Amino acid sequence: MNAVTFLSPVTEEIKLVEERMRIQADEAHPDLRAALEHLLAAGGKRIRPTLGLLVGNMLGAPLEKLVTLGAAVELLHTATLVHDDLIDGALLRRGMPTLNARWSPPATVLTGDFLFARAAKLAADTDHLPLMKLFSETLATIVNGELTQMFTSRGLVNRDNYEKRIYAKTASLFEMTSRAAAMVSPASEETIETMRDFGYQIGVAFQIVDDILDFVGEQSAVGKPLGSDLLNGLVTLPAIYYAEANPDDADVLSLPKGGWTNSENMTRLVNNIRASDAAKLAMREAEGHIERALSCLSHMDHSAERDALENLARYIVDRKI
Repeated sequence: MNAVTFLSPVTEEIKLVEERMRIQADEAHPDLRAALEHLLAAGGKRIRPTLGLLVGNMLGAPLEKLVTLGAAVELLHTATLVHDDLIDGALLRRGMPTLNARWSPPATVLTGDFLFARAAKLAADTDHLPLMKLFSETLATIVNGELTQMFTSRGLVNRDNYEKRIYAKTASLFEMTSRAAAMVSPASEETIETMRDFGYQIGVAFQIVDDILDFVGEQSAVGKPLGSDLLNGLVTLPAIYYAEANPDDADVLSLPKGGWTNSENMTRLVNNIRASDAAKLAMREAEGHIERALSCLSHMDHSAERDALENLARYIVDRKI
């Protein structure tokens, strides 16, 4: 599915979001302004602010609050990527050099810190205290998830751990965006909860599909070596399905004991997972989350925004990169 189908109702508003992001560095050091320009130039589909704009427009929220929220969410997301790339030592993202490929680690850390600060300021600009609380709680969830992943998740073949990880890493921000857009709308508590669930479901599906593409995507499109999660000791859903079907596989059994550090064994395991139906089973699970997301929308009045949100949900499981 073409991304344009869900972007079209908010194309102009997304430009306003990007402009709001851009001016956050106007009073800052010239190098910070250059860094923000570089990060914005890397693009991305702006799925999170698009989600917020579509939900808010569907529910009659004031545009000014939605633009502010969209810029806050996307700056928060960008800040987490800046720090993630530094932590992972990644030199490319979306085919462009990462900030840490061009700058020293201290400068990269400080740039991420600046973006977090400006994101928090934008969240405060909504003048909506519950939203500000939700925003800070979500950031804490993301950071706590990263630390948990770093210290206790390596080599762990555990579905419960995986679900907590992908909630912290990805679904929490989708959930917050969708819920916050409803919160600044004239919507009932029931509708706000429905939209929270919608964001949660598509966020979980989004990360599952990312994890599937790590095994079966085109390497040039994925932008990193296939199976790189496993090579970093992170056992994602396709690997969990494979482990459940092949509990005696020596490479699977080696994972909790640090087997993921043996690149030869992990390459073999990645190839075995690719050859199995694990990716198909994982995709079925992602599609189940999208079905639940679509059922959330069935309660909403028909509108261009509702149609676009349905297209966005379907796009998530149709992605090839």
